[in-house]
Amino acid sequence: MSNDKMKLLLPSTMARAGWEVAEARDNVETAEFDVNMPTAEFHALLGDVHGVALGVTPFAQAELQAARNLRVVARIGVGYDAVDVALLTKHSIPLMVTGTANSPSVAEQALFFMLALAKRGEKYDVMVREGRWAERFNEFPVDLFGKTVLVVGFGRIGSRISSACLALGMTVRVYDPYVAAADMAAAGCARVEELDAVLGEVDFVTIHCPKNSETIGMFNANRLARMKSSAYLINTARGGIIDEAALHSALTDGTIAGAGLDVFDQEPPQPDNPLLKLPNVITAPHMAGITIEAFERMAVATVQNMLDVLDGKPNMDHVVNKEVFA
Repeated sequence: MSNDKMKLLLPSTMARAGWEVAEARDNVETAEFDVNMPTAEFHALLGDVHGVALGVTPFAQAELQAARNLRVVARIGVGYDAVDVALLTKHSIPLMVTGTANSPSVAEQALFFMLALAKRGEKYDVMVREGRWAERFNEFPVDLFGKTVLVVGFGRIGSRISSACLALGMTVRVYDPYVAAADMAAAGCARVEELDAVLGEVDFVTIHCPKNSETIGMFNANRLARMKSSAYLINTARGGIIDEAALHSALTDGTIAGAGLDVFDQEPPQPDNPLLKLPNVITAPHMAGITIEAFERMAVATVQNMLDVLDGKPNMDHVVNKEVFA
């Protein structure tokens, strides 16, 4: 429908760069929605649009019923656990994600967590500010050099953090049942066949897999108990992949040394979430993939994804449910 008028529904929070991609087209009309607006108002806006861009807004049966002309759904990011993919597939509607737009940013956040924990970043900063210089030898930092990291998920982000860790002189092992060992070996990494078998051998675990029925609760009490007492666990993927109650126990009884968390079961987490009280946990408010640069890259990619589908030339690398184009 490249010569017909297209209408896209975009969130008000999306970076201006994405709006400009749409506005550069004479045959594209845009409409704006507030991510905090009542559901009924959002559904009313869906009525005549051909494409919708989603940030945190869920999309399921009620939304699809409201969107009678819908041809494409695009996520401003790469996660899509709030979208009913099977439903879209049933109605031959592709779900698009932004590819590598935010993968450098997430990989950098994971590396930041690893470094901040290993180098006692926050503790040393407070020590200097509070005049406790003499305590600096009470707890030594550790190097990443020479350590082993387990990367869970070898997609766009997992492969990037693997490359960064290799550059720091780390040994990289990867658990991803859906990626061939040859692909990992070509990147300088070793494939792990059984997750449980390797947890006791690694110094860092960094999670970069999707949240789904296979990965919810992946890091439970049994798995955490297999880790080294000196090991650190990093999650910049999705809340729910780690059992938070089990993690709290592991962090308080010395089962593992620390954790870096950008994501939580409930977001925002409750102020009384016990993980927030622990000195060996560092956190971020689900911002790993949202830097100034990534925010713009994701906006541009999101709008371009929708236009490509409506123009009849979808970027297949960005399609989640590729079977709709079979």
